[in-house]
Amino acid sequence: MPQAYLCTAPGRAGIIGNPTDMYGGSVISCSTKERAAVLIEPADELSFEVAGYRHVVRHPEDLNPDGGYFDVAKAIVHFLDLADAKFSLRWACNIPFAAGLSSSSAMSVSLLNAIFAFLGRTEHLFFRAEIARHIELNYMALCGYQDAYMCTFGGLNYMDFRQKQFYRAFGDEPYATMEPLHPYIQEFPFVLGHTGVQRSSGTVHVPIRERWLEGDPEVRRSYLRISHLARMGKRAFLTGDWEMLGELMIENHDIQRDLGGSGPDNERLIAAALEGGALGAKLAGAGGGGTIIALTLDPEPVIQAMEDIGASRILYPQPSPGVTIAPLETDKDRKAAEQELEDRAKQADLHG
Repeated sequence: MPQAYLCTAPGRAGIIGNPTDMYGGSVISCSTKERAAVLIEPADELSFEVAGYRHVVRHPEDLNPDGGYFDVAKAIVHFLDLADAKFSLRWACNIPFAAGLSSSSAMSVSLLNAIFAFLGRTEHLFFRAEIARHIELNYMALCGYQDAYMCTFGGLNYMDFRQKQFYRAFGDEPYATMEPLHPYIQEFPFVLGHTGVQRSSGTVHVPIRERWLEGDPEVRRSYLRISHLARMGKRAFLTGDWEMLGELMIENHDIQRDLGGSGPDNERLIAAALEGGALGAKLAGAGGGGTIIALTLDPEPVIQAMEDIGASRILYPQPSPGVTIAPLETDKDRKAAEQELEDRAKQADLHG
C-alpha cells in the first residue's frame, strides 16, 4: 500500500557566476535555510492544497495552468501523466515568493520528489534535478540550471554547466558538474536583502537570452567573463580571500547591470550594502526586483544600511541539505509533518 511522505527542498542564492548557468558557464551558489515542504498521502482522488485553497483533479483539463498557486503541481502531474492518480498533495513554502531565491524551483523539486517517493520510483539526484528543470522550462518560465540543481543538492557548490547552453531534449542533456565547497569553508559571511519587489526572473532573462542566441558579441563576451569570475571565486572561497571575492562579485554585477539585467530597486539596495561596509554585493536573483546578496565580515552596519533604504526582509543564507524525503510511518511522524507545514505556512508570503 502506498505510504505518506514529507519532502522538503531549499531555496538558493547565487553568489557569483549567475546567470551563466543558462549559457554553459560556471556558478557558485548556496542553499537557503528557508524551504518548501510537501506532504503526499494516499487518497480517493487527486487533489492539491496550499494556503487554505484546494483543487481537485477529476479530468485532464483540470491540469490546465491558470496562473494560480497550483500551476507547479499541475505541470509536474501532467508531465508524469498522472491525471488518474489517487493521492493528495499539500504544501507550504517560506522562501520569499518571486524574490529570485528559487521558490518555484524548490516547490518543483519537493513536489517531484514526493511523487517519486510515493510511486516507489528511485532516481539519482542528477536525474531529479534535470527533470525538475525540464518541467519548469517547458511548462512555466525560461530558466537555467542553477535553481533545480541547488534545490536538489543543497549546500554550497561550484557548478559547471559546460555544453548545456543550447537546451537539448531532456534525454540528450549532459549532467552538470557539482563541486561541494562547504566542507572547506570555516565561515560564511553573507546576508541577503529583499527589495520587496516581486519579479519573475524570466522577464529579465528573455531579452538577454535572445541577444545571446543571435550571437551578440557583447553578451557572449560578458558571459565568458562572468564564468571566469566564478572560477576565480572558487579560489577565493577556498583560500578565504574575502576581499578578492567581494571584488569579483562587484564586477559580476557591473557586467550584468550593463546588459540590462538589474533595476533601480536592486541598485539602491546594492549601493546601500556597499556604503554600509560590504566587501561585495550583487544580485542573488530576479533582476528588476528580487534579492541581493552582500559579503560582509561586519553584518550589522550593512543590514542597517539596507533596512534604512527600505529592504523588506533580511535573510541569512546557509549551506543546508538539499532535497529530503521522509516516510511517515507513525502518528508522531505525521504530526511532525503537519507541524512543519503549518510553521512554514505561517512564515510564507504567498499573498505578497
